Amino acid sequence: MPGHRPELGARRTAITDKVLKRCGNVVRDTPGPSGPCHAGRVAERDRTGGTAKRPPLAATLRRVERSAGALASASVARMDETLPWFRALPADQRSSIMLVAQAGVRSLVEWLRSGGTAAGTQEISDEVFAAAPRALARSITLTQTVQLIKVTIDVAEAQVAHLAAAGEEDALAEAILKFSREIAFSAARVYARHAESRGAWDARLQALLVDALLRGDSSDVLASRAAALGWADAPPVAVVVGRSPGGDHTAVLHTVYRAARRARVEVIGGVHGDRLVVVMGGAADPMAIAGQLAAAFGEGPVVVGPAVPSLDHATESARAALAGFRAAPAWPGAPTPVSADALLPERALAGDSEARRALRHDAYGALARAGGGLLETLDAFFAAGGVLESAARELFVHPNTVRYRLKRVAEVTGLSPLDGRDAFALRMALTIGRLDPAS
Repeated sequence: MPGHRPELGARRTAITDKVLKRCGNVVRDTPGPSGPCHAGRVAERDRTGGTAKRPPLAATLRRVERSAGALASASVARMDETLPWFRALPADQRSSIMLVAQAGVRSLVEWLRSGGTAAGTQEISDEVFAAAPRALARSITLTQTVQLIKVTIDVAEAQVAHLAAAGEEDALAEAILKFSREIAFSAARVYARHAESRGAWDARLQALLVDALLRGDSSDVLASRAAALGWADAPPVAVVVGRSPGGDHTAVLHTVYRAARRARVEVIGGVHGDRLVVVMGGAADPMAIAGQLAAAFGEGPVVVGPAVPSLDHATESARAALAGFRAAPAWPGAPTPVSADALLPERALAGDSEARRALRHDAYGALARAGGGLLETLDAFFAAGGVLESAARELFVHPNTVRYRLKRVAEVTGLSPLDGRDAFALRMALTIGRLDPAS
């Protein structure tokens, strides 16, 4: 007939047969009349691959849900049997762990319901630890948490035969192992976040403590902040000041702590502007320990303050170290590290009143009190340019007498006139002592 196209008719017949076949499947599988009203169900079957999806391990899932409480209780009982440290925990922490175990079983159920492939797998596993107080992470170490997870997984594996429906034992055991991996990663995330938070908080506390030292705050303020950091206050205590290497403050302090662990000393550090300030505790030889920490500082001088008995007196060490750091450029050949006391002449010239007092009292005053012509001998020795014979002729004594007196000067002051550096300090002491003898 005109306009008739056989190929279109054949195509319509094929499509009709296909639809009727699908509708017949719907009629056979689903009670009720078929027809256009079943198009939605047909479309749904087409989207799901022609079969209606059911939750994986559906029968097992119901058994696990019914046994959740018993499984959590059995896990905690096993912890009590096998972990000595768990038995020693306070009741509130043990109950918190019970909450975590119960949340773990609930999360396992959700994980099984999603088939272990849900996009929210991380959120499901993280909910396990959300049930516990934040303080629990500070009381239980990561190693102990791993032990708890292992015990719980062992208990769950032992119950597979009772929890799994017939034929689903292997699938449940595999699912438990996969879920334990997610829980382990979740525990690592919890402790990583806690460590980052605690690290940032500790860094702020240490900066505040160092700032309090530099300001000379009361010992009570220092003690309270040091206690919050877990400072043991092992004597002696000394303060080291140098230039910061720059970059992230956390990375700078991490380098200091790593060097301190190798040196087996306690440290508190802080970056103030371009300066790195480190408080050392338990450093029997502050100069030697500062040498081991010197690599953590930037270029320039590293000055070590005098050792003091405890943190209460650390302000004195900090003041001396800071004054030495400011004056150190005047001694280009200074060793690294250098003692703040070795920089007394430069500190005095820079206006440090404590350095002037030390030179006046401990050097000039000590020589004046010792008598025996030590001051006159020093004056003659310096005037003669350090020549013993010339000083002896000026004093009308034998050169050996001059030698003996110079030796006595070294014994009284700790500074040898025969050493160029010590001679400079002694000359400064004589000048300051005569300018202000009454102070």
